[in-house]
Amino acid sequence: MVKSKAQSKKQQKRGVDFKKIRRKVGRKLPPPKNSTNTEIKSKAIVLPEQSVAFEKAGLAVSKKGLTLKELLQQTSHHNARVRKDALVGIKDIFLKYPVELKLHKLAVIEKLRERISDDDKLVRETLYQLFKSVIFPGCVEDGKGPFISLIMVYIFSAMTNLAIEVRLMAFKFLDLVIQNYPSTFSMYAEKILQNYGDILQKNKFFLQDKGKIKTGLSGLVRCLSLLPFKNRSAGDLSDKKDIPVQVTLHAFVPDISSDSSGLSSSGVVEKLKNLLPALVSCFQDFSPLVHNMPQMDTQSYDCMLLILQNIDLLVRFFVLESPYHHTHVNISDQRISLLALKKLWDEFPFNPTHDLSKKENDRYFKLNIVITEIFLKISHWDHPPPALMEKFLEFIEISLSEKICHHMESSKVIHEKQLLALVSFTPELIMRVSGCWKSRILEAFTKAFKSCSPESLMKLACLSAIEEMMFSEHDWLYLDTSDPELLHYQITWIRELPSLLIVLGDKHPLSSKTVLRLQLRIGQTAEFDSPFAKEYDEMQYILRGFYSTTCNEGGVSYGPFMMLSRDIQELSLCCLYYFSILDSTILQSLVSCCLSHELEPFLVLRILQVLHTAYKAGHIQIADYISFLITLVSRLHAYPDNHEGKSIRASFRSLTSAVCSCLSQIGDNCFIFQMVERVITDQIFLSPPVDNMNALLRILTAIDTAPTKLSEPSIDKLSHVLPKYLLDVASDLPGEVNEQNSSLSLKRSQYYLLPCFFLFQRSNNLLSKVLKEMGSVLAENRSPPLSYHHEFPQINHKSTLVASVSVLLLLHSDIKMRRVLSSCKPEINSILEYMVALLASEGNNMTIDERHEVQRACDRLTTATTTLLA
Repeated sequence: MVKSKAQSKKQQKRGVDFKKIRRKVGRKLPPPKNSTNTEIKSKAIVLPEQSVAFEKAGLAVSKKGLTLKELLQQTSHHNARVRKDALVGIKDIFLKYPVELKLHKLAVIEKLRERISDDDKLVRETLYQLFKSVIFPGCVEDGKGPFISLIMVYIFSAMTNLAIEVRLMAFKFLDLVIQNYPSTFSMYAEKILQNYGDILQKNKFFLQDKGKIKTGLSGLVRCLSLLPFKNRSAGDLSDKKDIPVQVTLHAFVPDISSDSSGLSSSGVVEKLKNLLPALVSCFQDFSPLVHNMPQMDTQSYDCMLLILQNIDLLVRFFVLESPYHHTHVNISDQRISLLALKKLWDEFPFNPTHDLSKKENDRYFKLNIVITEIFLKISHWDHPPPALMEKFLEFIEISLSEKICHHMESSKVIHEKQLLALVSFTPELIMRVSGCWKSRILEAFTKAFKSCSPESLMKLACLSAIEEMMFSEHDWLYLDTSDPELLHYQITWIRELPSLLIVLGDKHPLSSKTVLRLQLRIGQTAEFDSPFAKEYDEMQYILRGFYSTTCNEGGVSYGPFMMLSRDIQELSLCCLYYFSILDSTILQSLVSCCLSHELEPFLVLRILQVLHTAYKAGHIQIADYISFLITLVSRLHAYPDNHEGKSIRASFRSLTSAVCSCLSQIGDNCFIFQMVERVITDQIFLSPPVDNMNALLRILTAIDTAPTKLSEPSIDKLSHVLPKYLLDVASDLPGEVNEQNSSLSLKRSQYYLLPCFFLFQRSNNLLSKVLKEMGSVLAENRSPPLSYHHEFPQINHKSTLVASVSVLLLLHSDIKMRRVLSSCKPEINSILEYMVALLASEGNNMTIDERHEVQRACDRLTTATTTLLA
């Protein structure tokens, strides 16, 4: 069949439409003809009013430029790294802008508390550091802080989290809150204790990771330390820095809120009672690890020690010191709770089975010490079997004697710190035990007392124990002389006190005060002629070094007394009164202290007061006492090198008055005068400084009578010295004595001339000899050697004449002295003649003004003498 033409044309046309184009390899294909060009070209639009930097201008931003609001929003981000970075940024803002924390603290904490249960460890740790280093320190002035209630809800929620890491971190947050706000514990005590009890029930899980349970145990120690104890034990003196965590047994001083009613509720007491067996069980779980391992690992030791510390605090609350346990815990419940503790006794003592290092041995010893302390607190209430009691007594004896075991080489300092608790229980043990154990404990305690370092807390604890054993409030060891064995140890303790006081020096005032307080109580309570009184008297021979000693070269070496505080100085002075006889050597030590200007004037008067009281009680020989008084006023300088003459001179005047008063109260003045006349006149004849001369003259006049009892030798000695003294006093007057300034001059000189007035009124013979001696000074045409003190310059001829005239005018100005002078008119006329002769011989060496001044003085004296009665 033949194809038609139409069909053949159609086939040709179809082949042209799909013609294949051949392309060369490597050439880029041209775009299709129907393609659309999507390229867009435009200019940048600048809108500065809408920039982010402009919106944040003036706001507090972090290092990354984020505001506090943006960072708080990012704390809820799904990415843990973003949440952590947001917390770091918040810390940056608060450190750089502290005001932001004060303005937004409630909003910040309300947002941040959500992260306490965060499932990322780094986020939780960063949040903890933020609270610890920034937020809580910045809100410390808020007291309880309204945000505490906000944060505690989330802490309690985290404590029930399924993730154990979150739960344990919640206890760490709780510990941080209680550190900063201790009253939080009393507000939420029941719920806090419930959560601690729950976590302790899972202790077996923690044995594989002891660091986790350690966090909870350390926080529990802090909480239990806030229980309302009545007082603190002697073991509180220890500074147990060897504990790895920053919690110490009994060393945390609580800041208990005045509202502690929450701690006294029955629910709280019930939770505390349930904690005790849980802690003992937890301790037993650790015990096999200690016994089976060649050495105790650090974390096991830390956990065991923390467990024992918590048990100790609970025992104190239930058995000893709680003011509430009698109300909410009956005896049967208490016995049930304490039965669990008997499991601890089976573990005691922990003894290493291998030769270990000092550190390892110290750890075993520390655990044994804490268990012993717990046992001793319970044993007085729950009487233990004799065999168990002896096991602990043997450990106490060995520990105090430092015989722990042949391989124990622990440091002495660490050993003493660990023994503090045992020392505090010694008085109670001595009261309870008898027979050989009493002797053995006393011997061990005495060895510990004598061997421990003087400046250590151990020595201080031993002193407190000795005071309690010798002066118990129950008087069961009240300086007992009926028990020869106990008396022996008491005497041994007393003999250690004076040397210990000197060794302590002035660097350990608390220990020095304790020694002196103990010494004072011994002196106050020791019966006359008892062994204690005799030992007390023997102390003074060593105590001289506490005040001062005389060196071989003649100098003085001052003891600790000079540098200690006033209250300790007062204690030491009170102790002086109770010596039955105060030896002259200790009086010499005291007077050396008084002569030093380093000692306050108040204390000099206090020493004088104590010694006077002791003399009146018959504790000082009269000769020694008078010697002390005369030495004090004759050698104490009223003008030291520090140029504070006025204040020290006033103090010296007060001292002089006190000495005169003491001498007048000793007894019969005639008898006293016979004893001191020669001593005083000999001291005066040595020409001491003006103030000391005045003090000696005042003492002499205080015990003398009218007419005078002075012997002729004494009058002769005084007549040779008094003219120089009078001229010294007159030369210190400001200018010429005339009618205008006579009242001022008399007022200034009255204190120094008054004792001379008394002597002259009582003895015309003395006045006559003094005037003759003054005239002989002028007759010899020389100036007297007036060198009593640097304040009075050397006197030339002009000043000699003026001073002589001033002395006579001062004597003439007194009405009583004017009558006495009338009997010495020839001596006065002789003085006038000597003045005229001296003026004639030395007048050419004077200026016109000086000569005029001297002439006027002589004329005034001539006029005054004409008024004297014939």
